[in-house]
Amino acid sequence: MLESQPVPRPTHRVALVIQYLGTHFHGWQRQKQHRTVQEEIETAIAQVQGFHVTLHGAGRTDAGVHAAAQVAHFEATGFIPPQKWASILNSYLPQDILIRAAASVDHHWHARFSAAYRRYRYTIYTEPRPNLFVRPFSWHYYYAPLDESLIQAALAPLIGKHHLAAFHRAGSKRQHSWVEVQAAECHRSGPFIHIEIQSNGFLYGMVRLLVGMLAQVGSSKLTLASFTELWKTERREKVKHAAPPQGLCLLRVGYPEFPFPPEIWYETQPKLVFPTNIPLEYPLADHLDLNSTPLS
Repeated sequence: MLESQPVPRPTHRVALVIQYLGTHFHGWQRQKQHRTVQEEIETAIAQVQGFHVTLHGAGRTDAGVHAAAQVAHFEATGFIPPQKWASILNSYLPQDILIRAAASVDHHWHARFSAAYRRYRYTIYTEPRPNLFVRPFSWHYYYAPLDESLIQAALAPLIGKHHLAAFHRAGSKRQHSWVEVQAAECHRSGPFIHIEIQSNGFLYGMVRLLVGMLAQVGSSKLTLASFTELWKTERREKVKHAAPPQGLCLLRVGYPEFPFPPEIWYETQPKLVFPTNIPLEYPLADHLDLNSTPLS
């Protein structure tokens, strides 16, 4: 007698645009005995569907790293409209994860393999005095002045396809260190320096190692020529500085075909800025008339 087989459940693929504050996460990828973004969202999906699914992300961010528009997909069953998954999951998720939008995609579309690029932003705060409200999203670098023009000059030769083993942390399963850097920019806004890197893919720990060495260039502790030679000759042992994780944010992921409007995923991390001119809220003391009676 033949045993009855379970009837396969029809599925449809749902893409998500995800934001998270990485402060209290041990990165994106599911890990035993550690809190991760992937596991939190997979648990929420399981609470809705009644069984576990795998959430496929566009990239794996490290512990403490944020995301303004991470992208992932999973196989959904049932009759929930794809666009409704965002609000449904948000009701199950903790406060440090937010699904900005959800949409249906074809079964051939893949959050990781269909991506044309990933873009990261690193924020450095150079004011000597600390600031509690920028601490979770920046590297407080007050040890020496940083010249953003030197950092930009160091970034320029990185454009193109290069073997960047010098910025590849140990522990990665990737078999090679080839990376095609599509954009590399550095801008200053008052005490904030913003470094943005766009590439078809990133090596394990690449951006933090790169920014750590760029700070050496910007503070004139390392020459432009030495920096370029370091990565061109793959001198990994010379890379001794890594920027801390909290200044790094996965800014966005780009696709040739994407079901979301730009306002959902493009430039969704506000840049930290301070006003250039602080208004005088009270008159100077020598202009005060201490004998005048205030109006009631």
